[in-house]
Amino acid sequence: MTETENSLRNWLALTHVPNLGPIRIHSLLEAFDNPSVVLNAGRSVWEEAGLSEKLIQHLSSPDWDKVDADLRWLEQDNASILTLDDERYPPLLKSIPDAPPVLYVLGQPEILKLPQLAIVGSRNPTHAGKDIAHDFAAYLTSMGMTVTSGMALGIDTAAHQGALDSMCSDREGTGFTVAVTGTGLDRVYPSKNRDIAHKIAENGVLVSEYAPGTPPLPGNFPRRNRIISGLSMGVLVVEAALQSGSLITARLAIEQGREVFAVPGSIHHPLAKGCHALIRQGAKLVETAEHILEELGGFVGMLAEGTNTTNKTEDEETNSSQNVDDEYKQVLKCIDFEPTSVDKVVERSGLTADAVCSMLLVLELQGYVTALSGGYYCQGR
Repeated sequence: MTETENSLRNWLALTHVPNLGPIRIHSLLEAFDNPSVVLNAGRSVWEEAGLSEKLIQHLSSPDWDKVDADLRWLEQDNASILTLDDERYPPLLKSIPDAPPVLYVLGQPEILKLPQLAIVGSRNPTHAGKDIAHDFAAYLTSMGMTVTSGMALGIDTAAHQGALDSMCSDREGTGFTVAVTGTGLDRVYPSKNRDIAHKIAENGVLVSEYAPGTPPLPGNFPRRNRIISGLSMGVLVVEAALQSGSLITARLAIEQGREVFAVPGSIHHPLAKGCHALIRQGAKLVETAEHILEELGGFVGMLAEGTNTTNKTEDEETNSSQNVDDEYKQVLKCIDFEPTSVDKVVERSGLTADAVCSMLLVLELQGYVTALSGGYYCQGR
């Protein structure tokens, strides 16, 4: 066994010690220098260091079966295990106080060092919210930034898909996407995202602090949020309720010294309340992807050039509206950027309900309005 292989075994053995989290592992490493010294110190040294009897028993008999299982997982193509002393370990993540001692990786580990922006939000977003996450991710990826999220349903999935769509466009200088999971990388959670997980492993990175075989335990997901923010220079929140887990990620980002961005919405929409709360607390309000690049561009050394489909100029909006027939313009003027009921559109336009519903369908297909739940619409562009 080589010195490198033995070192990795010791790192894995230490992380498999029961109830020994990242903070305590960091403390042990400060006291004993490296995992090999920790595991071979012996009872008298452990006792002198003030370790509990329970911890001493675990250190005396490491779970080598779990270590061997990890190493068998590592034999597959595209798999890596990064430890804190590995030069491939992402430096931004390494700087946080509870950085994972070990990262399990599927994909290209070098991507983890690239400039990243996290995009997070509701698991049950509106169609407009998913479009915003997708289009922001696609644009930012096309400008060379890597988009990071947690592969949950909703905003996370839309962000990953937007980045993948941009990556598949064969544009030079494109970024990538990183998915931080709350399970072992031999599992996909939620199972609906199996296809997108495979695409990310092939074209980006799947990463987890949890060993293969770890199921989707509820406590894992809030913990993994610190990795999402820790890998990134900033976090963008798109649609989040006041009790959303996305706000946990934003809070962690603030604690880690990262930028926090939020997309505003209607004051009447529950999924805008979390974003509005963040803005009141100092998060940067963003309406276009360029706003993010203006804040981060100096750090990543890129210029926001080109046109984003989500960021139209006033002239473009004017020209776009000129392509709509006058009668449709009349209906469009009756719809606010906040949710507007069909009944309100009928009342404002003076047209019949059947005519309005027919026109709304056409306007929705053309992207001028967005259909919301409960028979409401809002302007789409």
